[in-house]
Amino acid sequence: MKLIFFLARQSRRVVILAGIAGVIAGLSGIGLIAAMQPAMHNMGSWKSAAGWGFAALCLLVLVSGAASQMLVAWLGQNIVYNLRMTLSSKILATPLRYLEKTGSHSLLASLTDDVGVLTNAVVLIPGLFVDAISIVGGLAYEAWLDWRLLLVLNGFFFVAGIGYHAPATRAFVYLKRAREDWDVVFKHLRAMTDGIKELKLHHRRRLTFFDKLASSANSMRRNNATGVSVQILAISWGNLLFFLCIGLALYVMPLLLRLDPKTLTGYVLVGIYIMGPVRHILSVLPVLSRAQVSLKKVEQLGLTLGMQDAEGDSVKKPDPNPSWQSIELVGATHTYYGERENASFTLGPIDLTIHPGELIFLVGGNGSGKTTLAKLLTGLYTPESGEIRFNREVVTDDNRADYRQYFSMVFSDFYIFESLLGLERPELDQQAQDYLVQLQLDHKVQVADAKLSTTDLSHGQRKRLALLTAYLEDRPIYIFDEWAADQDPLFKQVFYFQILPDLKARGKTVIVISHDDRYYHVGDRIVKLDYGQLAYERLASDWAEPALGVLAQANP
Repeated sequence: MKLIFFLARQSRRVVILAGIAGVIAGLSGIGLIAAMQPAMHNMGSWKSAAGWGFAALCLLVLVSGAASQMLVAWLGQNIVYNLRMTLSSKILATPLRYLEKTGSHSLLASLTDDVGVLTNAVVLIPGLFVDAISIVGGLAYEAWLDWRLLLVLNGFFFVAGIGYHAPATRAFVYLKRAREDWDVVFKHLRAMTDGIKELKLHHRRRLTFFDKLASSANSMRRNNATGVSVQILAISWGNLLFFLCIGLALYVMPLLLRLDPKTLTGYVLVGIYIMGPVRHILSVLPVLSRAQVSLKKVEQLGLTLGMQDAEGDSVKKPDPNPSWQSIELVGATHTYYGERENASFTLGPIDLTIHPGELIFLVGGNGSGKTTLAKLLTGLYTPESGEIRFNREVVTDDNRADYRQYFSMVFSDFYIFESLLGLERPELDQQAQDYLVQLQLDHKVQVADAKLSTTDLSHGQRKRLALLTAYLEDRPIYIFDEWAADQDPLFKQVFYFQILPDLKARGKTVIVISHDDRYYHVGDRIVKLDYGQLAYERLASDWAEPALGVLAQANP
């Protein structure tokens, strides 16, 4: 029933029309049985009124049944589309930190597997309308033949329902467990594809990983197989009861009641007829059970995402004004739980001011909070306490989307889109080609109609493509997270001595997260973090002096 209510919420009009068509199809099917019964005893001509009526009922069954199925088939595709778009929009509107906590494997499992399961179930629902009406109409016809026969049928339905409900409920539990296992299996499969090189290089790691994957997959297989097996037993039990019901009518009821041959024939015909709809309903119940699990999973994910404070996506100023005055972090903090460290990490409180045209090196050891500070600074993370001020105005949920438009950032775990999305303009291809020459990629990559000819490059070259996108965005503030870590020594010098000074000369503010201390002197300021705290700020021109002092102490 939850699936039907779910359908009704999507498009009540279509569901009502499909239901009416299903009712007509079901009643027409019963009408065919009613028309067949007298014809079996009194042979008539097809030219008679009964023959024409029979032909009309056949046509009505065909048209109404097809109409019901086509209506819900279209509705099903609309539901799949709406589900994917709704989840996608919620994912895009959900704060980054919560998405990182949820995990991409859970999001993708719902977007792919759960939506697919719901699609398979939705296309079965129109047939259930027809089946349900056929069963109800059959029972009504049985009552018209002899109300005592209806009591017998209802008794068997009651026993069959009790016999089916208990195992079906148990099967639902196993299928729910299997769906939870799928999240774990999906996570392992992603780890296998992303970490295939590391697995191939380490035999014991590969064996241990495979054991974990096999354990999760085996649990999923066992729960799925058990759930389906229990449902099959329940379905078989229901089928057996219907055969017993017909046998009772043929061999037992004539001994207890006076039944004329026409009544008995009609009873058997209707019993055989409604056995098909009942068996069909029982056969699709496993699919519907899976759909119930998937629907609950999708609704939970959507509800969980919806419970987060949705980020505003309306940008009032799509083209940021390059003339800005300052960015201030005032007592800003951010805390998150690290699964690997099994502990919470707190960045801050941070007090930091950034001015236009600065070239800042953000330094510190691994895990000191540099990337977290960059995400906080760009508005991807929201301060848990303190605030960010842009041009002395506090950044809030209302203006955070506008604030983010001032930043271009190349992440350490960057992603490259095959098209230069959102950058389309007449001179884009030529600008991109000029930058590719500067990035020494023009011999491998071309740009046509805002599309990259390839992204199948080495990791360092792909980082250059990410830098190309940042160039073309032409934002006032640039942040590079360990960008030069994967570059060869020659191109490192190009980055530090040509690209960064060029951006600064163009009036850009540049923040570079880097461990390359021999290049710090090209900047204006050095900001160091240590375990989430601001250790110091100093002028880059002073960097050589302490470095020389350390060398002197090491070599007295």
